Amino acid sequence: MKKLVFFFFLALLSLQCSSCSDDDSFEEASLSVNVDELSFPANSGSKFLNIQSNRDWVISERAVWLNVDMLFGSAADGEISVAVTVQKNPDAAERTAVITISADGLTQEVVVTQAGSELMIIEEDRFEIEASGGNFSVNLQVTNNYELSIQSDWISQNKSLSEASEEFSVAPNPSIFQRTGLVIFLMGDIKDTVTVVQSGIDTSIPADMTGMESTAIQLASKMNMGWNLGNSMEPPSGETAWGNPKTTQALIDAVAAAGFNAVRIPCAWNSYIEDQETYKIKESWLARVQEVVDYCYANDMYVILNIHWDGGWLEENITPEKEEEVSQKQEALWKQIAIHFRDYDEHLLFAGTNEPNVEDAEQMAVLLNYEQTFIDVVRATGGRNAYRVLIFQGPSTDIDKTHTLMTTLPQDDVKDRLMAEVHYYTPWNFCGLTQDETWGDFYYFWGENYHIDGAEGRYPDWDCEEDFVLTQFQKMKNQFVDIGIPVILGEFGAIRRTISDNANWQQLHYESRAYFNRYVTEQAKNYGMVPFYWDEGSLTNHGFGMIDRNQLEVGDQLLYDALMEGSNAGEYPF
Repeated sequence: MKKLVFFFFLALLSLQCSSCSDDDSFEEASLSVNVDELSFPANSGSKFLNIQSNRDWVISERAVWLNVDMLFGSAADGEISVAVTVQKNPDAAERTAVITISADGLTQEVVVTQAGSELMIIEEDRFEIEASGGNFSVNLQVTNNYELSIQSDWISQNKSLSEASEEFSVAPNPSIFQRTGLVIFLMGDIKDTVTVVQSGIDTSIPADMTGMESTAIQLASKMNMGWNLGNSMEPPSGETAWGNPKTTQALIDAVAAAGFNAVRIPCAWNSYIEDQETYKIKESWLARVQEVVDYCYANDMYVILNIHWDGGWLEENITPEKEEEVSQKQEALWKQIAIHFRDYDEHLLFAGTNEPNVEDAEQMAVLLNYEQTFIDVVRATGGRNAYRVLIFQGPSTDIDKTHTLMTTLPQDDVKDRLMAEVHYYTPWNFCGLTQDETWGDFYYFWGENYHIDGAEGRYPDWDCEEDFVLTQFQKMKNQFVDIGIPVILGEFGAIRRTISDNANWQQLHYESRAYFNRYVTEQAKNYGMVPFYWDEGSLTNHGFGMIDRNQLEVGDQLLYDALMEGSNAGEYPF
């Protein structure tokens, strides 16, 4: 009996040791293929690729003209040479297929390309000619220049017209405008021209709610924290003119990775108009803006696209005298923008203006007309634009002016698809003023806990701190949010300041600035306002920057932490 027990424990110990040995020798899966592409001429032929893996592997390929002599292999096989054979390409066009090698979750692709064949196709290769002689014509299709050789002396070539056929493709016209192109044929000194006229796309199509199911309130609730791509797409002289690098997918990836799920794209349009009579926007600029929007879509982000300051053609001309002219231009621009992006789903929102400069009721009436024009022209384009959430701006995007002057709202035939927009840079002495002025001095500090002894005059001595934020945001909640219109806090922030002669004040300034941004972010969400931090790219003195656009990472950690803390602490009331 004792022997049996002894052998039982001995066996158990052996199994445990074996298990430990297996764990210790675990090797991470690997897969290597010596090439990532194979090129073949038009004729049939074979080439080899070498596969090595420490796991069993399998090959998949679906092209009927391509064959692989081994479809799977074992880890024990070591490096294996696999023959790839192609049939002759019967067509003139090059063709491509992809071979995929898979092993334990790893994949490698090999692109196989085969050249097209040189072809000559003669439509009719036998002609019956009467004894009296006659003429005949040979119609043919070729992929290259050709020569002919007459093998009988009783046949000769006539110097006469020959026929050929050239085929062309016309790309879809993304614009509402008709376009004209030319095709020129040259043969020696002979020139002939073909004119191609293509009509513009339909300016209005049937409404389409697919992908547009969310109301404005529902859409706002999905936006956790917003970021401005400031000073990039809105400079009239080009997107790098104000010091920022060209926007890339990597930049937007970095913004998304930092936790922002919404991007506001301030955008210029006026300097990209190629026809001042029709206000036609350059197709190249529409394509570039689309590229940046697509960067955001690749990260499942929400996007606000606007007509920004744009040289001031709208924002500085909100007067009865300019109303008709500006409205016509605004309608022409928004029609093109809306149609270009008509197929985009609800992740894309349009904002009519930026900070329209309004001082009184007369100007407010003009702004209301501009905003009504914006809404009407976008809705009229149909498709998904019939249900897209649209954003109108308060006068000067100033809370007090909006509260007192905007007593009437633009109308929308579609229910629950509007948002309002205001900005918050109060007090400007702290948020943006770079030097003392006759009307007031700049501030280093903001917040009741940052009234620093000895720093009198460099922090507010009037009601513009925490309680004021709550009072202002409550106005917007009462005016808009409580009737089902969420508010976009399209811009807010405070510049960083260099205090070279006082290290203690410098640190307190950084902390006070972070506190301001945290507090505004949190309370904006509490009052139904979606916060979009104003980041213009500058990480130096007097800059708002938070993301380092060259290093593609957070460039101001204290500010970033404050924004995220505020966003996480705030809670929308809807």
